[in-house]
Amino acid sequence: MKNLKMNRHFIIFSLLITFSTYSQFSGWKDKITQAGAALGAKTLGLDKILKKPAAITTSFEDVDKTNSKLPDFFLVNNLQPLYLLPKAPNGGYILCDGFYEMTNKSYCLHAGTFAPSKGDGYMYSPTLGPKQEIVTTILKNAENHPEISQHDIQILLWTIIARTRFADYAGQVKLTAIALLSTLELTHLEGGMLGVLPQSVMDKAKSTLPENLQSIFAAENEIRQLVASGNYTYAEMEQYAILAGMAPTRSDVPSGIWTLHPDGYYIRYFPSGYSVTRVQIYVPKEIIASGKTIIYDATNDIACPANTGSQRLAQTNEPLNPLYSIKIKTNCK
Repeated sequence: MKNLKMNRHFIIFSLLITFSTYSQFSGWKDKITQAGAALGAKTLGLDKILKKPAAITTSFEDVDKTNSKLPDFFLVNNLQPLYLLPKAPNGGYILCDGFYEMTNKSYCLHAGTFAPSKGDGYMYSPTLGPKQEIVTTILKNAENHPEISQHDIQILLWTIIARTRFADYAGQVKLTAIALLSTLELTHLEGGMLGVLPQSVMDKAKSTLPENLQSIFAAENEIRQLVASGNYTYAEMEQYAILAGMAPTRSDVPSGIWTLHPDGYYIRYFPSGYSVTRVQIYVPKEIIASGKTIIYDATNDIACPANTGSQRLAQTNEPLNPLYSIKIKTNCK
C-alpha cells in the first residue's frame, strides 16, 4: 500500500514536471487537470463514484399524500398577501387562519431535468439529503443579502447539486458561497462531493445507469467543469441544468393539488418556470384556536413534481414585487 501511494505521488509529480516543461503549448493547464481527474477517478473506482449520494435526495416518493385535497376541494376566497403576516424571529411568517398567497423566488434543485410546464402537479416535501442544511442556510442567509442576485444564488445551488468540491470553486460562485456560508459550512462542501470526471469515466458510468439518470449524471459533470474553469455565464450553466423541451405529462396529480403540511395547514404551488412560484396556503381555524404558534418558513420546503422528469423547486420567504402599502384584512390575534 505504501509503495502504491508513492507511485501515485510520483506519477502526479512527473505529470506536473512534464507539463511545466512544455507550458509554452496552449491548453497545458487543462491537460494537468484532465490527467489529475483521470488518476483520481481511477483511484476512487467507478463503483464508489456511482455510490456517491446525491446532494439533495427529495423525490415524489417522499411526499406524504395523506389527506391531500383536489384543487377545487376548498372554496378559496379573501386571499391575503402572505408577506404581510407578522415575521417570525428566526425567519418565515406567523400564520393566522384563512387563505394566503405569495409569489416568491424559487430555485431549481435538480440539474439535467425539464423546467415546470403548465399542468404539472407539485406537492410539498421537506428538503432531504446530505446537503440539506447547506441549502437551507443559503436560502435563509440570502434574505439578508439583497445585493446578491438570484442568478448567482441559483448557480451556487446548481454547483452544490452537481456535487462540486469547494476546492474546485472559481469565479463569482466562490464569492457567493463565501458570502452566504461560514468557514465551517464551506468545509462541508468537500465531503461526499466529486471532482471533474474525464470522458472515459463518464462513458463507463453512463453505460451502467438507467436512461433517465444518464442525462442528470452528465449534466452534473458539465456543471463541475464549468465551475472549475471559472469562466462561464448563467446561460451556459442553465443549458446543462435545464433540459430543452417538456417532460411527459402526468394527469393523476393535477396542478393546484393541496398537500396537508405536517404543521396542520394546506399548501399548494403554481410554478412559472423554475425561478418564480406562486404559493397558496389555507390555515384552518381549528389549528389557530388550539393556541399553537404556526410558522410558515419556506427555506426547508420543496415543491416536488409528480412528474419525475421535472425539477424540484426550493422555496423561499422572499416575495417578488410585494405591495407593502396595502393592509392585511385578517385580524391576527
